[in-house]
Amino acid sequence: MTAKALEILKTVYGYDAFRGPQARIVDHVVAGKNAFVLMPTGGGKSLCYQIPAILRPGMGLVVSPLLALMADQVAALRQAGVRAAALNSDLPAEERRSLWRDIYEGQLDLLYVAPETLLREAVLERLARVRLSLIAIDEAHCLSQWGHDFRPSYRQLDVLVRQFPDIPRMALTATADEPTRAEILSHLEIADNCAFIAGFDRPNIRYAIEEKDNPRAQIKAFLKRHEGESGIVYCLSKRKTEETAAWLREQGYDALAYHAGMDKAAREDNQMRFQRGEAVVMVATIAFGMGIDKPDVRFVAHIDLPGSIEAYYQETGRAGRDGLAADTLMLYGPDDIALRSRFIEQSDAPDQRKRMERQKLDALLGLAETAGCRRQVLLSYFGDHSEPCGNCDTCADPPELFDGTIAAQKALSCIYRTGERFGQAYIVDVLLGVENERIAQFGHDRLSTFGIGAEHDNRTWRAILRQLIALRLVDVDLAGHGGLSIAPAGRDFLRDKPTLMLRVAAAPRARRNKAARNPTRSAITETDRDLFEALRRKRTELAQAQNVPPYVIFHDKTLIELAASRPASRDEMAKVPGIGEAKLSRYGAAFLAVITAHA
Repeated sequence: MTAKALEILKTVYGYDAFRGPQARIVDHVVAGKNAFVLMPTGGGKSLCYQIPAILRPGMGLVVSPLLALMADQVAALRQAGVRAAALNSDLPAEERRSLWRDIYEGQLDLLYVAPETLLREAVLERLARVRLSLIAIDEAHCLSQWGHDFRPSYRQLDVLVRQFPDIPRMALTATADEPTRAEILSHLEIADNCAFIAGFDRPNIRYAIEEKDNPRAQIKAFLKRHEGESGIVYCLSKRKTEETAAWLREQGYDALAYHAGMDKAAREDNQMRFQRGEAVVMVATIAFGMGIDKPDVRFVAHIDLPGSIEAYYQETGRAGRDGLAADTLMLYGPDDIALRSRFIEQSDAPDQRKRMERQKLDALLGLAETAGCRRQVLLSYFGDHSEPCGNCDTCADPPELFDGTIAAQKALSCIYRTGERFGQAYIVDVLLGVENERIAQFGHDRLSTFGIGAEHDNRTWRAILRQLIALRLVDVDLAGHGGLSIAPAGRDFLRDKPTLMLRVAAAPRARRNKAARNPTRSAITETDRDLFEALRRKRTELAQAQNVPPYVIFHDKTLIELAASRPASRDEMAKVPGIGEAKLSRYGAAFLAVITAHA
């Protein structure tokens, strides 16, 4: 590792040492070589291109997917003293002309640009006259047709290979399975031996998945652990997004909605408020979040089942980017499984794509229903490995299993004898022998399966049916009002009668009582908490004065360290991780004054 790279790491970013493969990647790119970088969110991918761009002659070109993300990255770099800017279609004409003058005169270390802007012929022609140090393509999984965030504009970035063949190319992502990785390498002509895979593990994130019981009550209990913190609640539909945000506001939360159907100005305003707020809950569809740079997102909840493990990994990965503890919760039920299946089957995608999507959904359901460590299942999907983590719900409270072979046979038989057209609640009533008008009307109170399930209660039977759906033994006809039918694998099961172990349905209240408490507050001692809050108030005041997000000044992690170490001078403050020379010069006196006042 060159001494110069370490010097920049310390003076600009305020860190004494590189993490993981960062040093090897920086050396590799500084030497003028291409690189593919797969590193978990919060693992420091941006340093892998920012430091080489500063070290190499010329300007680094960074392709990034979202304007808001670029604006935050540029703001953070400028706070650290790095000459950075973003080129986008929203710039007023005079600002755009001024930016191009800076580019031509070599006044920038890094230029961020969206792929749609970059691919304009006029922009490419202008950049051909500029000395480039490197080209970094962030969120590179967007160019893969197998990736969960495929964007056609990313697919066209292979023009950079032809137009700038001698400029080092970097592709960076936190989310890519093996087919996606192979496609990125092939498309951007990056050699296999230039791939750096840092793993997928985010040990600071706690994973938890629950059966939908009372979603609002479950979300309310989850959010209670995170009062005063920012987080994201994902919903599947625009309508549920709006309704959930309104309900959370009624509960006293500063909750905002975000979905593709909103007015653009309102959507951007809500994103800005989330980015710059200290305790804002964003209720959103998947339209929100790719590349979100907010490091202090302390929780991510899914009210509905996400589309795949890749989507789940990336969406939960928006929590805890600063390395502090973060909390996640995913709720799901039979209707979610049916709806996701329906999306796949009714899409216009070719059969090969549908098969891939079905496999992805099956993998996600396997994660949801596992009785083992969730992190092990999650990482194994990406070809990574882990010991039982101790930081997921199944490690903290291992689910009890029971031999569900007979129960599954009874459920499947009941579905068959009632005509394979009734929903879950009806099937459970028949199994329990509930006497009501509807069952009598159809004569199902005279079936041999009526009342044969009295050994289990309503909750247990619902859990059994949910697991049979997840295991693909039962199909759900969502278009037919949720009617259950026996899947081909279910017919094989009835014929072969293999042993089937199922999870015992745990009471939601018991599960939640064992859940982790507020993760950020547990990182701060009682003695330091008042000072930490005072430092946060000072940070907010300084950020508002400059109209920037608070975290571009200092991350929470830096404030926690300041509160714990209580530096009494600039030299002592310079030793705190995350405080480079520019920030020390700009903010040292203000934060030292707060610390002195709390001495």
